[in-house]
Amino acid sequence: MTTFQWLVAMLLILHILNFVGINYALSGERSSENTSFPIATNGQPFPWNKLRLPDWILPVYYDLLIHPNLTSLIFMGSVKIQVTVVHETSTIVLHSKHLEITSAAIEEENGKTQADLKVLEYPPHEQIAFLYAEPLLVDKKYFLSINYIANLSDGFYGFYKSTYKTKDGQIRLLASTHFEPTSARMAFPCFDEPSFKANYTIKIRRDGQHSALSNMPKVKTLKLDNHLFEDHFAESVKMSTYLVAFIVSDFQSVSGTTSSGIKVSVYVTPEKLNQAHYALEAAIKILEFYEQYFGIYYPLPKQDLVAVPDFQSGAMENWGLTTYRETSLLYDPETSSASDKLWVTMVIGHELAHQWFGNLVTMEWWNDIWLNEGFARYMEFISVDATYPELQVNDYLLGTCFAAMGRDSMNSSRPISSKAENPTQIKEMFDTVSYDKGACILHMLRNFLTEEVFQNGIIHYLKKHSYSNAKNNDLWNSLANTCSEEDFTSGKFCYSKSQVAKNAHSYYVDEHFDIAEIMNTWTLQKGIPLIIVEQNQKRIKIRQERFLKGIFQHDPQWASMQIGFLWHVPLTYITSHSKSIGRHLLKNHSDTIELVEDVNWVKFNVDMNGYYIVHYEGNGWDTIIELLNQNHTIFSYKDRANLIHNAFQLVSAGRLSLDRALDLTQYLQHESSNIVLLQGLDYLAAIYHMMERRNISDVRESLKRYILQHFKLVIDRQTWSDEGSISDRMLRSALLELACDLQYPLCVQKANELFSKWMGSGGNLTNIPSDVLETIYSVGSKTADGWNFLLERYKVSMSGAEQRKIC
Repeated sequence: MTTFQWLVAMLLILHILNFVGINYALSGERSSENTSFPIATNGQPFPWNKLRLPDWILPVYYDLLIHPNLTSLIFMGSVKIQVTVVHETSTIVLHSKHLEITSAAIEEENGKTQADLKVLEYPPHEQIAFLYAEPLLVDKKYFLSINYIANLSDGFYGFYKSTYKTKDGQIRLLASTHFEPTSARMAFPCFDEPSFKANYTIKIRRDGQHSALSNMPKVKTLKLDNHLFEDHFAESVKMSTYLVAFIVSDFQSVSGTTSSGIKVSVYVTPEKLNQAHYALEAAIKILEFYEQYFGIYYPLPKQDLVAVPDFQSGAMENWGLTTYRETSLLYDPETSSASDKLWVTMVIGHELAHQWFGNLVTMEWWNDIWLNEGFARYMEFISVDATYPELQVNDYLLGTCFAAMGRDSMNSSRPISSKAENPTQIKEMFDTVSYDKGACILHMLRNFLTEEVFQNGIIHYLKKHSYSNAKNNDLWNSLANTCSEEDFTSGKFCYSKSQVAKNAHSYYVDEHFDIAEIMNTWTLQKGIPLIIVEQNQKRIKIRQERFLKGIFQHDPQWASMQIGFLWHVPLTYITSHSKSIGRHLLKNHSDTIELVEDVNWVKFNVDMNGYYIVHYEGNGWDTIIELLNQNHTIFSYKDRANLIHNAFQLVSAGRLSLDRALDLTQYLQHESSNIVLLQGLDYLAAIYHMMERRNISDVRESLKRYILQHFKLVIDRQTWSDEGSISDRMLRSALLELACDLQYPLCVQKANELFSKWMGSGGNLTNIPSDVLETIYSVGSKTADGWNFLLERYKVSMSGAEQRKIC
């Protein structure tokens, strides 16, 4: 063999060994199935072929420097990541998207450094790989340093440019982040999965006319050459990449302090500072409530709330730097309505709940995003009810659950916990199912367990998994066993798993419950149960099936869509002989409840605390309609709203005729509850608009006469003002909007009169009631002059609430 042949042979052997080494590094689950690797952008094999990152390298700490240029719209960055090695390897794989890596190096604990690391990129998986010359050893610390450059994003994810217009028409630029769920990789190379938690130190370079914000407070500012400044922020707590945030802008703020010493600030564009005061008040009150309710102090020294002019989501819970769409944070006393105020308060409650549910304890993977979003949605109601009882927020939990049921009754729904691997699938998880259904099954569970057990359970869950990640079963285990070592040593009261069944379910005689078994039927299968009730004196036969909207029993596909569906349903009911709540856990497709005496009627799902639809067979609906006409207060207002909802849902499933549902609404002319009136009118308005769109004029006109005849008294009772309770004001908004839409002469005349006065004043009148602004605008826009005036008003308005109403 010649020397040349020998060298070729050695190179071939080394190449084979290197390839084997890569495969060997992909040990454990990364075995024989990983024999083919994708091709990197440079034509070489990329050493990883899965969407999820390998777990052989774990990040510990990020030192991140970002320098955005708001003129060139380019930013430069450098990041130094401290990692620990779990499996010996010479390859580090992490995420990067649209970042141009300019240099990379690895430094060992002993100071040995390899510069100019080889970098491979595989854009379809948004991954990059760094190849080291020697094996990285287990349990040793390494420091990966990366320099890069990128464009500020044109969209609303990653590190993106935003703009706003001043009152005199100037366009101003800012740069803001939105990383959830998979866009941190657009701002810096990182291990962009929720379980890869780490600590962060962030430095931002900026010019003198701007200021910078990040998750933690600023600790110092350095003055650099070229009129630049560099802001250094304190080291963060351990958190997931999607919660990292930074903003460079010219915003101004108002600030306050909680009773526990947390500085709370609301940042807005300078000309809207007067609209930030309500958000500051609400944030302080709600943050204080959560600290008490969860028994865990907010762990950061500050909480900033920022109104970003260009923002796709309603809001985002970045730890210590929550960001909001302007209409979700700002409250203008002149143009914001009662519903605007309720919305702002609830969004703040939602994002601050995330500081515990999502930030402190994070779902292990995006398939369980409901652990973040469902809890935050539910805590909106609990927190706002405790801090602003006058907003009567619990009334609107009904609407949340009705919305969830509407989505969940379609065959296209999905389980709460669903497989999600790629970024598109992950984004699809942020929907009504995760948010609204998640909140509603938590409400059902709280009602089932009792408030005391539920609260103790979630406190245990938060304490046990702080700064870590959790799965569905971790929540069920915490709710089934609220005892911790701290409870035993401190003498606190708690429940063991057996005590939960004994104490919390004393009304379920001789039954034992497995919370995980019950709740898995609600999170691991899609859909909603229909409970069919047949009552005969003291015997109640019940059965369950999957409720499907738009698919009738006689349709060929109906039977196949029922196969495999079974829920464990915590039923509640009242009867003609007892207002005390009866309870029954339905575990099978059918069952029988034996009452102690004969009854004339039964009503299931008391106060709409359960997540299911009820159908009363035989003469059940006739009896309920008769009862409502005789004395509707025999049922609570929540029960009345629930009955109206169930009736119209059953119409859409072919289980009840439309005329029976309409018969049920006849009593509404005597209804005193605003929430119930809104529920009934919403259905009638929906049918009217359906007839209008389909040009079925005779039905449309008949329904119009029916609505105006039956609800004339309550329409005429409305004042064009902002007076009354929150529900009074929201009913007024909805009722007058509907009346004007139906061309009710008194309504149209009054709206035109107010619009003309407002337009005549150049839009400067301040005594136009905010609750009816949208109705006034809607009527006024029907003329060319009105339309053009509104368009000009939209362009110069400094109120997002007003702009939304004009739209």
